Amino acid sequence: MSVVPRMSHGILSLAIESKEDLYKSYMPFIKNGGLFIPTTRTYQLGEEVFMLLSLIDETDKIPVTGKVVWVTPRAAQGGRIPGIGIQMSQDDATLISKIENYVAPLMNTGRRTNTM
Repeated sequence: MSVVPRMSHGILSLAIESKEDLYKSYMPFIKNGGLFIPTTRTYQLGEEVFMLLSLIDETDKIPVTGKVVWVTPRAAQGGRIPGIGIQMSQDDATLISKIENYVAPLMNTGRRTNTM
C-alpha cells in the first residue's frame, strides 16, 4: 500500500499516491470530511493532531489540523489496519472538495475502505 504515515516531532505525515488509496482513507460520513491515518501510536478521541498531507499529484504538502474521531486499535477484528480517523475543519473545505473530486468515480462502488 502506498499510504505511508510517519511520526516526526509530533507531526503526522501522510503520503497518498493513488485515487484508490485516497478512497480507502477518505471518511465522507464525518462532518467536514475526514481522513484515516494508519498508525500504531495511541491516540485518544478528541485529541488534536497536525498532519502534512502529500496528495496524489499535488506538488506541495498540505497542512491539516484535525481532531481524532475514529480509532482502530492494534489487533482489530477483520484484519483492519490500525490507525486514527481525523475530522477536518471548515477551513479545509477546498481540500475536501479536491479529495471528493478525486474519489467521486469510486464512491458507491461498495469497495472496502480502511474504516467501513
